[in-house]
Amino acid sequence: MDRNEKDESRLERAKKAKWYVVHTYSGHENKVKANIEKMVENRGMKDDIFEVIVPTEEYIETKSGKKKVKERKMFPGYVILKMIINDESWYLVRNTRGVTGFVGPGSKPVPLSDSEVKALGVQETILPNIDLEEGDSVKVISGPFENFMGTVDNINLEKKKVKVFVSMFGRETLVELDFEQIEKL
Repeated sequence: MDRNEKDESRLERAKKAKWYVVHTYSGHENKVKANIEKMVENRGMKDDIFEVIVPTEEYIETKSGKKKVKERKMFPGYVILKMIINDESWYLVRNTRGVTGFVGPGSKPVPLSDSEVKALGVQETILPNIDLEEGDSVKVISGPFENFMGTVDNINLEKKKVKVFVSMFGRETLVELDFEQIEKL
């Protein structure tokens, strides 16, 4: 299976995935999000667990006459996941440190409806279609490495980032760049 077929099957699976809510210890939401993302990466489960979100909102706080924009969690104690439920993905999430369980009757996770997902303000992320492969030569067109040439080492569609080896001071150095910062040669 080549890279494009793999991306296609991942896109098809992403369309079948549903949003679920996980209850966490209060104050552990970001830690749970980071732990799940790390385990998904380490165990190669990108085709089962697609997104982990801690919904936040901005508010204005006035303190001694000064206004400050701050951010707070919309649902303290909850994390929202876009995933395909199977025994392995359920087990991974359920046994993450800080997770007390899925929201639903008993231990059975119940997916959110489309209207509930919209009400939460969770946007569907559209994965970009980029004409790059590992090993391609690229030129950096903006940022601190502007005008450097490099070789693509890794492409992350979800984060819209690419890792590129650039030659700096006679040594190959791996740098992470946004898709907009490079162009294919």
